[in-house]
Amino acid sequence: MCLESKTLSGTVPVRSHSAAGVGRVLIVLAGMVIAGCASTPPANPANVCDVFFEKRSWYRDARRASQRWQVPIGVLMAFTYQESSFRARARPPRRRLLGFIPWTRPDAFGFAQATDATWSDYRRSTGRRRASRDNFGDAVDFVGWYNDQSFRRNQIPKTDAYRAYLAYHEGQGGYARQTYTSKGWLLDTARGVASRAVAYDTQLQGCQRRLRRPWWRPF
Repeated sequence: MCLESKTLSGTVPVRSHSAAGVGRVLIVLAGMVIAGCASTPPANPANVCDVFFEKRSWYRDARRASQRWQVPIGVLMAFTYQESSFRARARPPRRRLLGFIPWTRPDAFGFAQATDATWSDYRRSTGRRRASRDNFGDAVDFVGWYNDQSFRRNQIPKTDAYRAYLAYHEGQGGYARQTYTSKGWLLDTARGVASRAVAYDTQLQGCQRRLRRPWWRPF
């Protein structure tokens, strides 16, 4: 159960004992629970079926993005996990001046760790002017869009999570210049993303029929 949300004022008004007052309180409480659950990372990110059964709206969002950009759901989810561990407001660590003094922080943000400039390109390209980086549906659509760009600009197959992640990290120009070749840690990370994408897609084969059923018919 989610217990971390609170109202803007920090308290829930409960003075009124009228039916209308009680109804308002229940609505506020319901909104708090929904908001809290939506902002909490899934309990078992290693299994995409568990993730989607816990966050049913995420499955709908991922499926919609997969259909729109023709990128496998496993790839979309593996990228998102790698970038943020499914944390809505994730940020990269601060840079260090002289190796130890906390300094500036890169401008990447949200589920997909999109930078300001690339997010602006996404919103302009797709017409989704109100898309937000801390909204899962928008973020997973961004991942699909970026992989579509990798296919168009660098001919990376949309099923190739390894090469697609290198382009995601280095940028389209950086990938074309092969800036990743000297970064052993990045190559290892990309292999991990590719492995997770395969695992997610394999897991999904065993639960997708149940996920497509209405929420009131879970079995």
